[in-house]
Amino acid sequence: MLDIRSGLEAAAAAPAPPVIRREDYRAPDWLVPEVELAFDLDPARTIVRARLSVTRNGEHDRPLRLDGEELELLALRVDGEAREARFEDGRLVVDLPGSSAVIETDVAIAPEKNSQLMGLYASGGILCTQCEAEGFRRITYFADRPDVLSRYRVRLEADKARFPVLLANGNPIEQGDAADGRHFALWEDPFPKPCYLFALVAGDLQCNRDSFTTMSGREVELGIWVREADLSKTALAMQALKDSFAWDERTYGREYDLDRFNIVAVSDFNFGAMENKGLNIFNTRYVLADPETATDGDIDAVAAVVAHEYFHNWSGNRVTCRDWFQLSLKEGLTVFRDQGFSEDMGSAAVQRIDQVRTLRAAQFPEDAGPLAHPIRPDSYLEIANFYTATVYNKGAEVIRMMRTILGPEAYRKGTDLYFERHDGQAVTCEDFVRAMEDASGVDLKQFRLWYSQAGTPTVQARLEQDGEGTTLHLAQQVPPTPGQSDKQPMVIPLRVALIGAESGREVAAEQLVLLTEGEQTVDLGTVGEPAFLSINRGFSAPVLVDAVRKPGEIEALAAGDSDSFARFEAGQELMTRDMLAAIRNGGAVEVEAIVAAVGATLRSQSLDPAFKADAIALPGESLLIEKLDAADPARVHEVREEVRRAIGTRLGEDLQRAYTAASAADPTSLSGADKGLRRLRAATLALIAAGDAKLGASLGQQQYEAARTMTERQSALMVLAMLGTDASGKALDDFFTRFEDDPLVIDKWFAVQASVPDESNLHVVEALQQHPAFTLANPNRLRALAGSFAGTPSAFHRADGKGYDWLAEVIVAADKLNPQTAARFVAPLGRWRKIEPGRAARMRAALQRILAEPGLSKDVFELASKSLG
Repeated sequence: MLDIRSGLEAAAAAPAPPVIRREDYRAPDWLVPEVELAFDLDPARTIVRARLSVTRNGEHDRPLRLDGEELELLALRVDGEAREARFEDGRLVVDLPGSSAVIETDVAIAPEKNSQLMGLYASGGILCTQCEAEGFRRITYFADRPDVLSRYRVRLEADKARFPVLLANGNPIEQGDAADGRHFALWEDPFPKPCYLFALVAGDLQCNRDSFTTMSGREVELGIWVREADLSKTALAMQALKDSFAWDERTYGREYDLDRFNIVAVSDFNFGAMENKGLNIFNTRYVLADPETATDGDIDAVAAVVAHEYFHNWSGNRVTCRDWFQLSLKEGLTVFRDQGFSEDMGSAAVQRIDQVRTLRAAQFPEDAGPLAHPIRPDSYLEIANFYTATVYNKGAEVIRMMRTILGPEAYRKGTDLYFERHDGQAVTCEDFVRAMEDASGVDLKQFRLWYSQAGTPTVQARLEQDGEGTTLHLAQQVPPTPGQSDKQPMVIPLRVALIGAESGREVAAEQLVLLTEGEQTVDLGTVGEPAFLSINRGFSAPVLVDAVRKPGEIEALAAGDSDSFARFEAGQELMTRDMLAAIRNGGAVEVEAIVAAVGATLRSQSLDPAFKADAIALPGESLLIEKLDAADPARVHEVREEVRRAIGTRLGEDLQRAYTAASAADPTSLSGADKGLRRLRAATLALIAAGDAKLGASLGQQQYEAARTMTERQSALMVLAMLGTDASGKALDDFFTRFEDDPLVIDKWFAVQASVPDESNLHVVEALQQHPAFTLANPNRLRALAGSFAGTPSAFHRADGKGYDWLAEVIVAADKLNPQTAARFVAPLGRWRKIEPGRAARMRAALQRILAEPGLSKDVFELASKSLG
């Protein structure tokens, strides 16, 4: 075990990277209105010739400074004359006497050696780029910041046999053959863009072609480019793209602006996808999908991500960020837009439940831990570390709250004004809020605190009834977070209704309550019977609600709240309440209320199957741990499994009836009804197995063998893997053999095994790490193994700390290849404050081990040092 003091000393001895602060922002000294790039493409040695037309921005005598990283400078010319290069702090410095100049550089780069997957790199025989946030400096020398907007003209040249397809941003201008079996393509993007939106792709690709006619009558050519073997799996993504075009026109009035829109899918990608202007580059995970190889959840995610990246054409590209502190300006807004798309294309209620689950699983712990930050951060060491659930998901909730407060019509007027006012500009979050104010006439001064204050507010609620009326007493508290000890009251929009305790119906219609003070009372009028409080309906605000409940109140709301989300929420609150009580007192769980609620849900004839599946699922172990101080993960797992067994045994007949009924789903259908039935079938099978392992194994094996969709095959495989029977080994072997040529499906094979909730599972994970199909270099494969293991508390939190040691070793090894991906695995170790002292000490030691590693990247250093606190 690493001595903690030695780790502290090593970390202290290493120079800390410089801190970038929002308050230090200064407009660029030089602008670059026009850019011409010429690429002589080769995986081993690509030559990039750049011609930058630069103009001085304001009255000053400062030189031009250009960012560059891992570039071999071959030539530098200023207005056609050769110059000697001068560097300061790693940047190319060019002294310029006049107000404008033409700067030309020739550089050499090695894409096939670029394991960071930032800049220009090779992936499965394809050359492609990823430039957000600061990858363009790995391609050529440039002012690599989002507030420098340029028009690009790009020439690509490569071996025609090896790279028959040459793509870049914008519209194609010219193409033809060159000498020695090479060919070229010329692309031009007429819209100014920051360099983080630059993209090129060269490879042997096939295209699924289609078109879309915009609301003004223009025809846009659509293309999804993939390997030939994957072409058959692009139909769903293409339909999602056309649906996205139509939805954005209908809902936001936004029309696409180029003649072409291309998507390229690559296997090696740090993120989900990238919205480069007119040439979106996607992780294959979010393009390739059919029911045989992708689950219903995967297919929904493809549609959501395709929509998200397309919507960026306006919320991110046409109007972009002034600096990276404004990241939520584009990401929070675009997540909200893709959420609206998903809600309209499927079940809005089920989509909302999924959105809130994601928020609670990722963002609430972030807000409550050492990595807490506002959606508009104040400082960073490495901007890649702020592509977080706070910026994205909480940022979307902030936009949703604005829409709730202003109303749909005023919100739409606000977005129209924002896009019209700032088209072609790099702006701030403040500019977006000001457009909302100007369009609606509503003062959002206090609401702006959501941009600057970190932490999840807690709202205390108490309903008081007497003969003269009903009063709602509210109070709010925003917890201290790193660097923010004192918080001001927020504007919290709460959708509230009263449900009659006797009638079960709404006795006070839903209304919007704006909580703006630390304490506040609201008169809800007189109702004719005792009432129960339905609050934060639809999850109208991203807060924790601590409501004083009457005996039987939460059970009644779980059985019949008229708002679907509030009904789901009440059921989750009921389950959480009783499990936490048992965890804290060390006794058996009082399961009667939980079993009754699950049984009523299963037997309901009116509820949607997908909603039933969500409603009968217990809160996860990670969520329970977050609600405890000094949690014992083993005890949490024990209690939750006790409840699952009780449901499985006491409701066995109900579960089997629901399971059998759900088997009526049409395996060839992707309708909401059939997806809901498959979702319910998976949920009931897992609970059947918890109550009767033998029956669960038998049903799981039958379902696996008969499966015609990945949804049914994977849910059966997960149950079999959890049970650990002989049948599970055979099924896992069959699964690998059946799909060994499909990398995305093999990711599932790794993830299923790494997610088994048993502390002995580390041995399985270590063996999988040695499997020939495993590689640290592919982010998807690494997430499937390390992410799944670290996200399974009962396996990860071994009492001996070996799970923490394993993850630390993986982070250190991955950091040498790809710092951005490695940094994303630090967070589970940073939750040590929520864990009992013995395990917490071992988690801290693992963080110290990481910090003691020589040559640690600033990506990992920032998160590990903050996590150690």
